[in-house]
Amino acid sequence: MTTLGAIGATPQPGSATKKAFGNTPEGQPIDLYVLTNRGGTEAAITNYGGAVVSLKVPDRNGKLADVVLGYDTADGYVNDKSYFGAIVGRYGNRIAHAQFVLDGKTCTLAKNNGENSLHGGIKGFNKAVWTAKVLSTKDGQSLELSYLSKDGEEGFPGNLKVSVIYTLTDANALRIEYSATTDKRTVVNLTNHSYFNLAEQGSGDILGHQLMIQADKFTPVDASLIPTGELRDVTGTPFDFRKSTAIGARIDGDDEQLKLGGGYDHNFILRRSSDLRASLAARVVEPTTGRVLEVWTTEPGVQFYTGNFLDGKATGKGGATYPRRSAFCLETQHYPDSPNQPKFPSVVLKPGERYHTITTYRFSVEK
Repeated sequence: MTTLGAIGATPQPGSATKKAFGNTPEGQPIDLYVLTNRGGTEAAITNYGGAVVSLKVPDRNGKLADVVLGYDTADGYVNDKSYFGAIVGRYGNRIAHAQFVLDGKTCTLAKNNGENSLHGGIKGFNKAVWTAKVLSTKDGQSLELSYLSKDGEEGFPGNLKVSVIYTLTDANALRIEYSATTDKRTVVNLTNHSYFNLAEQGSGDILGHQLMIQADKFTPVDASLIPTGELRDVTGTPFDFRKSTAIGARIDGDDEQLKLGGGYDHNFILRRSSDLRASLAARVVEPTTGRVLEVWTTEPGVQFYTGNFLDGKATGKGGATYPRRSAFCLETQHYPDSPNQPKFPSVVLKPGERYHTITTYRFSVEK
């Protein structure tokens, strides 16, 4: 059974501990919840933006290290522009020209990425203080975060009630379960924006990580990183990760798509089983430590991003700096700009329906 330790308590195996983490600029308290499984693996999550602040997992010798980028204080997340570890919504990724038509009505969103809307707008879910509740579960330590996104917030219609449950299992997996309901037709696309470096956060680039993505096609983009609508075969391109390949093997080639993104910043169309159960989306191996990350999801796509816009200017945990390509993201999702792309899987949520997706980050080692 999950127990909630006192603020400031030292995390114990198989426990959840709450700590004060700081305040918003308006003075609202921000908390940090530390989930620890029976093997000592640890996930720290703040109710500010639902960010995964740290994730300590073992290497092949059993040594724990933090494998996600982030900040030591709440102020870091308040000022963050990179979405480190955050829950992203109401719509993860880009919507072209910050607008879409729903039921014949044009919905105009906040522009925060040139002419486009990115990751929910100017004040997305990553800048909200979520209501937190520790849950007793049979699978491990769980934290439920809930938030009401009001009708019209950042231009999106409908009062959207959102729940995100993080569960750290005793099998060294972090499961994220997203749910939402609405009172008006709206669009929803939630994801988590953790930046991973399986060698350890702040330890250098991720170009030597070996990556496999279960995708035969990807969605190419235009100069503003909006999908063109094409579903392009990965065969013969630098986007073919069907066999495990070093992330850096082809990243600086002559491919036009890589030049547009400054590296990889693209949605991959996942091979899906016919049912709604989670499927393996990607597998990453860090050779020097033996750490392995598998991403399993019910979503149809995953955005593979190689930290091309990181610039090393922000001070991260323990004084670390995070230069370009010092981490990668695997953001499970529906495709970017789906509200404007009728051929893409629908992201419309109707009253009476429940948005529900699950993504699991499973950690293991290779000897």
